Amino acid sequence: MEETEAILGEFDREQGKSEEIVNFEELEYGNLMYEDYEVELRLQPGEGSSNSNKEVDLSLSLGGEPSSSFTVRVIERGDLDRDSQIKRPKVQSVAPKYFLGLIEKEFDRMHDGSGHHSFLASDNDASPFLSYSWIMEEDENVHPDMDDLEIQMDLTDDLLHMVFSFLDHTNLCRAAEVCRQWHIASAHEDFWRFLNFENKNVSPQQVEDLCHRYPNATQVNINGSPAIHILVMQAMNSLRNLEFLTLGKGQLGETFFQALTDCTNLKSLIVTDVILGNGIQEIPIYHDNLRHIQIVKCRMVRISVRCPQLQTLSFKRSSMAHAVLNCPLLHDLDIASCHKLLDAAIRSAVASCPLLESLDMSNCSCVSDETLREISLNCGNLRILNASYCPNISLESVRLTMLTVLKLHSCEGITSASMSAIQNSYMLEVRMFSVVSILAANFCNFSLFIFFSPQVLELDNCSLLTSVFLDLPHLQNIRLVHCRKFVDLRLESAELSSIKVSNCPSLQQINIVSKYLQKLVLQKQESLTSLELQCPGLHEVDLTDCESLTNSICEVFGDGSGCPMLKSLILDNCKSLTAVKFSSNSLTSLSLAGCQAISSVELTCPYLEQVSLDGCGHLERVIFNPVGLRFLNLGICPKLKTLEIEAPTMVLLELKGCGVISEALINCPFLTSLDASFCSQLKDHCLSATTASCPLIESLILMSCLSVGSSGLSSLRRLPNLTSLDLSYTHITNLQPVFNSCSRLKVLKLQACKYLTDSSLEPLYKDQALPALRELDLSYVSLCQASIEELLASCTHLTHVSLNGCVNMHDLDWSFSVDHVCPSYMASEQPQRFLQNLNCVGCPNIKKVLIPSDARFSNLSSLNISLSTNLKEVNVTCFNLCFLNLSNCFSLEILRLNCPRLTSLFLQSCNISEEAVESTISECNMLETLDVRFCQNVTPTSVERLRSAFPSLKRIFN
Repeated sequence: MEETEAILGEFDREQGKSEEIVNFEELEYGNLMYEDYEVELRLQPGEGSSNSNKEVDLSLSLGGEPSSSFTVRVIERGDLDRDSQIKRPKVQSVAPKYFLGLIEKEFDRMHDGSGHHSFLASDNDASPFLSYSWIMEEDENVHPDMDDLEIQMDLTDDLLHMVFSFLDHTNLCRAAEVCRQWHIASAHEDFWRFLNFENKNVSPQQVEDLCHRYPNATQVNINGSPAIHILVMQAMNSLRNLEFLTLGKGQLGETFFQALTDCTNLKSLIVTDVILGNGIQEIPIYHDNLRHIQIVKCRMVRISVRCPQLQTLSFKRSSMAHAVLNCPLLHDLDIASCHKLLDAAIRSAVASCPLLESLDMSNCSCVSDETLREISLNCGNLRILNASYCPNISLESVRLTMLTVLKLHSCEGITSASMSAIQNSYMLEVRMFSVVSILAANFCNFSLFIFFSPQVLELDNCSLLTSVFLDLPHLQNIRLVHCRKFVDLRLESAELSSIKVSNCPSLQQINIVSKYLQKLVLQKQESLTSLELQCPGLHEVDLTDCESLTNSICEVFGDGSGCPMLKSLILDNCKSLTAVKFSSNSLTSLSLAGCQAISSVELTCPYLEQVSLDGCGHLERVIFNPVGLRFLNLGICPKLKTLEIEAPTMVLLELKGCGVISEALINCPFLTSLDASFCSQLKDHCLSATTASCPLIESLILMSCLSVGSSGLSSLRRLPNLTSLDLSYTHITNLQPVFNSCSRLKVLKLQACKYLTDSSLEPLYKDQALPALRELDLSYVSLCQASIEELLASCTHLTHVSLNGCVNMHDLDWSFSVDHVCPSYMASEQPQRFLQNLNCVGCPNIKKVLIPSDARFSNLSSLNISLSTNLKEVNVTCFNLCFLNLSNCFSLEILRLNCPRLTSLFLQSCNISEEAVESTISECNMLETLDVRFCQNVTPTSVERLRSAFPSLKRIFN
């Protein structure tokens, strides 16, 4: 250590750096390591340099007398880095693992069988540190193992002092049982400045002994302890350096207040829920050095306070009729809820405090205007006044020139004449104050005209307030909540940044002028009809449920209006709107959800990214020219007739459900998906115009577009990227335009195209049309058995085929005849087919399903033939089949499967025998799910046998 000190000292001399001395009490925490570990401390924020790390030289000695003070030398890390020879000092002591083992062993010993610490005291027991006080007095009470541990645990006293400074009293007592050295160190008076007896059942003798042991304690708390008068007298007689005293829940006699004078260092006195005196005599509090007094919820008749240095005083919720104050430096007085305090007593007490800055006399029902006038004359520095719930004040002839915060919540006497008193307060007209808050009354029948400059104005629960006209150049925040008769609001404030108007059902007109207002929320203003805004910084407006707003509201937010920066506008459930027309270069989001009366929407908003028209069921005309939308859904507008849209960035347009639309001009050069399902009036010329202006369409849904014919389909040649086409439920008869125009088509849906003939699909399997086609839906199409077989045999590139409801399909026999279907192939040369999913749901005439291995359907993974009521025989050999659904095939009798990878088999409501089921699944070693519900021939006993015989089954529905 000495060698290290010499090196550090030489380094300091070379670098010319000064050392800082830091007391251990100012350290935020310590991080102690042993043996080859380093010792590192961190300073509190604000100590030393905030941008540089500090290395701490503990300067600890390994012997000598214990030191009662502790200092460390702080050296810049950057300086140390310049010399790699300089090492931080290390604490030579017991190894860390052994040290921690001792602590853990001692900690376990100090716990009882229930896992709770044996020292934790209940409310009726002495506190832990009190019980340890007696242990520390006699060495024979020290733990017998301490002598054995003393040499091994010989840490330096300064180090222990620093570590123990971070422990509370309970942990100090625990540490005292480790060894004799820790026992002595934990009893140091630096750790016992605050004696806390709160809610502890301690005796006067215990308090006296502890106070004698630590006479330099400065803070005592006897809140909730029995016989607080006796205990506090013991503490006051022993502790001459007492500065902070807290008492509560009991009774204090006259001798306590007489003894206060002898505690010359006392600065703070807190008394809560206490009976003062015997209830007859005056309570005197005379002290020359007291700074803060709180006498809260106490009972007395009279009180006299004479403290020349007192700064804050609180009598909150105390019951006394008279209070005499002689406190010339008092600046904060709280007499809130002192219901028995007379008006004359308040007037006399406050008038004697000329430097008063804050006064809370809320809920003092006796306060009158005369008292306020007396305050205004004698308290020229008063900044904050809370006179809420004082029914007898009206502010008539009252001038509070220095006020910055005024609270008058629920003051029944406030009238329009009261406002003249406020506006004549000339100090409110200057800009020097930061906050003015006025919470007006529940019963205020007046129109408000104010011409001063507060920053916060709150007018809540003014049930009779009719209008507010404010010219407040520095107003920043205003609230109007639950003002039932409030009709007209006019605000002019350049600095207004926040406004909240809520539950004002009579509000009709709003006029706001503000430079910095960014968000305006006026929800549920059912009577609002007129809105005028001059707010160049406004970004968001929410007018939800303003049912009386008319079409003129559009003029408030368009280009050239007072809101040139508006980005978001919400007009949800504004039921009086019939036609909306906006032209804005700033608007990015518009919501008209629930505006049921709107019939026309015209938007010229090039940066509009979001629009909501949900619930606009009567919308007939939509013109977006231009907009910045990427997605648009007009499917919820069933009465839409005319659509004109120019959207340079749109990629998805949904018109599903616009059954009466007949005119559509769509100019979206980047559109990739168009859904016009059920647009039965959409003609060929509209489709041709759309394909010409939207050449990048990849997915086109024309389901139930009954007016689309060959001319419209021929225009699909302009869509080179078209990969998905849905013509389901149309009256199309000729697919040749599709075969000629859509060479890249991958998905073709022709569901329920009842006018297609057997020859309509011949180009698919004879001329190899649509070579990229992968998915084909021919559900409910009247194709003959031969056409279906030829299609399945020849179109080997198909991966998904749906033949649901095909009444002309009698058998699904894929033992393809070489002569009938594939004359160019020998039976052993069948081509590889890529079919993966086949759906033949509800084909009533299918009686047999035969898929042999030589059919080359090795990729088939899903087969659904459910609801085929006449199906009797199923014989499938397919090595990759995973899913087979034969539910509701009531006539099924024969089931043969050679599908080693089958995992799910559904036989619900089939009459197949249990022997056939068992024989079938015996060939499916990977089967996990079996559904045999409503199978009359499958008994619960056989199901249990299946469970035990086939362990791969995880789910059996029966």
